[in-house]
Amino acid sequence: MDLTWEQLGGVLVTVAATIGLCLAARRRPGPWIMPVAGALGILLVLSEAAWIPWLVASRGWSADVGLPLQLCDAATLLAAAALWTRRQQLVELTYFWACAGTLQALVTPDVPEPFPSFVYFQYYSAHGGVVIAALFLVIGLRMAPGKGAVVRAALATAGYTAAVGLADAVTGGNYMFLREPPPTPSLLDVMGPWPWYLATATVLGVVLFATLNLPFWLTRRRAVVQAAATPRDRERRDRTNAGLPRIGNYAIARMRVSRGSGTTRSYKCVSPEAQERRDRTNAYLPRLRDYAMGRKRRFFG
Repeated sequence: MDLTWEQLGGVLVTVAATIGLCLAARRRPGPWIMPVAGALGILLVLSEAAWIPWLVASRGWSADVGLPLQLCDAATLLAAAALWTRRQQLVELTYFWACAGTLQALVTPDVPEPFPSFVYFQYYSAHGGVVIAALFLVIGLRMAPGKGAVVRAALATAGYTAAVGLADAVTGGNYMFLREPPPTPSLLDVMGPWPWYLATATVLGVVLFATLNLPFWLTRRRAVVQAAATPRDRERRDRTNAGLPRIGNYAIARMRVSRGSGTTRSYKCVSPEAQERRDRTNAYLPRLRDYAMGRKRRFFG
């Protein structure tokens, strides 16, 4: 679906805010992080809390459409709790729900009213705020998902989906689009008809969770491999890494000497310590030769 300039503007503001907060948190961490995280959490809660009163005032509220049961609604409150508490499990689930679900809602928006309506600002402040909060916590504050995060997120999502399915059966609603796809174009349109798109979405969700977790899994695996090295291996590696710059500088200097003198003699790349020992030996050889010649003269003289 082609985004209108209004929808594209909401996406660009979200991207700019995400990049700015993440860069600031990584390069200039400090006491400003706590109030900013708290303010972002308050914004998320207010944007979600304002939705139901607006539906009631506009006489559009009913149990089948007005309950905060969509995945993005839950992600909004979850992101606020993660910002306030910094609990690892909340941060992980916020990250997976935001990047695998809410982000898709940003690029295929279902906004019934255009800019500058209340619905427009509520939609992008809630959905954009969830994405900003998730990446701010994981990338900006380096709260990466831990071991087993994919399994925990998948089980939590399955449990929440089952609860929403029960609410759909009671209210006759279509929360999380469990009964039919949304009226606007979305990723569900390419997953087949109901109910097959539910199975496809489940598999795709697990794949997305695993993909989102892959960079952090690789980082943990690399750290485990490095930690498993013996102390002798680590000492040898550290000595090698420490000597590489000096060896490189020595080789470059010898190349410059060779080029400047116009000679074609090649030099073997050796460490400065080996060169120092060789110079001391060469300096001592004349003295040793003179000593040997003197002993010879006295013996035969």
